[in-house]
Amino acid sequence: MVATVTVKTLPPRTPKAGSAKEHHVGNPPTSFRNPWPSNGKGNSLMSTFQMRFGSNPERKFVPVPEGPNGTRSDELVKVRKPDWGAKHKDRLKATWIGHASFLVEMPAIPGAKRGLRILCDPVFSERTSPVSFLGPKRYTPTPITLDELPDVDIICISHDHYDHLDIASVQHIYNKRKGHLHFIAGLNNKPWFMQNLGCEANEVTDADWWDSFEINTTEFGSVKITCCPTQHFSGRNALNMGHTLWCSWAFEANGKKLYFSGDTAYQAVDTPSPCPAFNQIGEVLGPFDLAMLPIGLMTPHAFMGGVHATPEQSIHIHKEIKSKLSIGMHYGTVRGGLSGQFEDVRDPPRRWKAAAEKEGMWCGGGVEGDGKAINTAKKGVGLCDIGETVAV
Repeated sequence: MVATVTVKTLPPRTPKAGSAKEHHVGNPPTSFRNPWPSNGKGNSLMSTFQMRFGSNPERKFVPVPEGPNGTRSDELVKVRKPDWGAKHKDRLKATWIGHASFLVEMPAIPGAKRGLRILCDPVFSERTSPVSFLGPKRYTPTPITLDELPDVDIICISHDHYDHLDIASVQHIYNKRKGHLHFIAGLNNKPWFMQNLGCEANEVTDADWWDSFEINTTEFGSVKITCCPTQHFSGRNALNMGHTLWCSWAFEANGKKLYFSGDTAYQAVDTPSPCPAFNQIGEVLGPFDLAMLPIGLMTPHAFMGGVHATPEQSIHIHKEIKSKLSIGMHYGTVRGGLSGQFEDVRDPPRRWKAAAEKEGMWCGGGVEGDGKAINTAKKGVGLCDIGETVAV
């Protein structure tokens, strides 16, 4: 079968300041690290276990709220059937599927029936876990089934954690779209796709920070994709922690730019300065028309601050990457194995709104939008419903 998606390597977009490979461990790299003081000292598996199962004064477990007779509470993120922004072929569109899963559609080229589609971190499984009977479980359904998902051209993965790389989801899509689909992820991820999905080598690109590519489709045009730094970690089990690279991504096509952060922190507690990557991203690749930034699963911050940003910190990320409009994500879908013991699921959107209002940047929308959609004509940050399409 002749592939309808091809990849051209572009010159890297490495900033002038700093070393491009300071996050590598080994040459060639066998693992990776966060090279900034903002990461803090990190947490051991033992300290994580103690935080999860031991006694802690910050632990304030609050059950997921329910409505009358066990119905879905109005305090939770609303779920709607997507229309994928079908009326806005000429716009950049992002539809939230839940957690960090988004279907991005670039503006359509003249004569095309749709724009090029990029699916970010697709997770449709009930649990974000290596097994189907244990681990963090959804309390919010997907707005569609995998069979109802529109055709996609590219699947973009930020890192290999189970709440971002779901083998059942990517296998289903690959089986349906083989020959018309390309995967892109951080360095050292290609073997996983080839071994677990049966992909050919030319169907997967694994990228280093600041690597840039032009991905072309025969029907829907092309998109420039740049792999960007982020402060997080990787590993699907205790034996391969840090072996693959974690990333954020910048997309550009037809005059529009979008930034997808994946998982990231901003600054751990008691560290001297925030992560410098976001200012670099803004200077090199910004401004962005639309960004998706994390606001949840960040509690307790004293423990989680090296790997997950708070809503207040993501306001800083929004400004540093020079985003015109940013949507909060990474909340409202599944409780983390650790943060679920400490974080009320209603806190992330409330704090996101409060922080934005202090800055005069609240654009509304979503569960904190008082029934109104996000104001895309205003610069700032907001929310959307699961299944809702934001078009700019």
